[in-house]
Amino acid sequence: MHSRKQYLDEVRKEYGTAEKRRRSELLDEAQRRTKLNRKYLIRILGGGAGGRTKKPRQRRGRSYGPAVLGALVEIWEMFDYPCGQRLQPVLSREVGRLRRMRELRCSDEVAEKLQRISAKTIDRLLAREKRVRGLARSRNPGWNRLHYERVPVKVASEWDTQEIGNVQIDFVAHCGRSSGGQYIHTLSTVDIASGWWEGQAIRARSQQETQQGLERIRPRFPFPIKEIHPDNDSALINDLLWDWCRQGQIRMSRSRPYKKNDNAWIEQKNWTHVRKVVGYRRYDSAIELELLNQIYAVARLYRNFFQPTIKIREKVRIEGRIQRRYEPARTPYERLLDNGQIPATVQRQLREQYEQLNPAELRRKLDALGEELELVSRLKGEIPNRPVPHGPALLVSKWRRRRLPR
Repeated sequence: MHSRKQYLDEVRKEYGTAEKRRRSELLDEAQRRTKLNRKYLIRILGGGAGGRTKKPRQRRGRSYGPAVLGALVEIWEMFDYPCGQRLQPVLSREVGRLRRMRELRCSDEVAEKLQRISAKTIDRLLAREKRVRGLARSRNPGWNRLHYERVPVKVASEWDTQEIGNVQIDFVAHCGRSSGGQYIHTLSTVDIASGWWEGQAIRARSQQETQQGLERIRPRFPFPIKEIHPDNDSALINDLLWDWCRQGQIRMSRSRPYKKNDNAWIEQKNWTHVRKVVGYRRYDSAIELELLNQIYAVARLYRNFFQPTIKIREKVRIEGRIQRRYEPARTPYERLLDNGQIPATVQRQLREQYEQLNPAELRRKLDALGEELELVSRLKGEIPNRPVPHGPALLVSKWRRRRLPR
């Protein structure tokens, strides 16, 4: 081995300066004398004395520095911590507006980088922040039998996901740790095609309250409701709601019992649009009911106009594995405008409404109302359970500086 090393050291001196033809001859001779693999000989003769030498890695300059990261985190917080795919279209569209509204203070260079940053780079830059701010999820509901025979069953694969007006409905119970007694429910609704969400807090999960809640929600949709699709809850499958649908010329279908995935669109919104905003506390007072509806009045604008969602385009099976392909992330507002199924007058009204909205201001209102709701829930025994003419904020203001036990 020592002699072979001496021989290869001598060959290496000539190999490094030789032409291509001469290198080939040297390799043939070295392979014949040492019986080593030709590729291995190329490696050790082309490198240093120890064989392969590692070329110094040329590092590329950092494109997105601390200034870009700081502005990115600020916008990420402002838009409720979306993933890179959902945040990228927001940056390309909203950075200029936020600077004009003086909600975002950054240089022209930082703004230009934010507008051209990719979704993968966003996820890479925000990786540490995401580790620090971990979130969990949980949920629960049930079903009961009443007039199910006349309401047809419809599964997820039967929906036309491009037709505007097909609305899924569900309840979110605000019972806290105990389901005893009467407590507030959120009537949550979402359009399958556009993702447009509307919510209404009702005093109890009763047939009458449910009908009144749907009557308040219906005019807030910027399009007519063609079909509603609840689960098998008796507050939603009953004579009262059936007659209401027939009077309004609205079709009605239901999911299969114990099959939550038939209502997958609304189950997603129950977490992102309700639980993440108002939590899991028990709400059962008139003040909390009023605050919840104030929160949903702001949340509907914030979510529908400024929160992009991702829709699956197709599933392809490749060599035994299913690959999902998605559409670009867009807000429900953008999907409605691009769909072409709503009148031009409604499109114009939506555009005018969008231009008047400030996402940062909406976010601040949501945070303030959420803190108000939490405070009211803690001080429930000290606050009278009745509607307040001037809003709950005046009633709660004198408790603002009190240190509350957690």
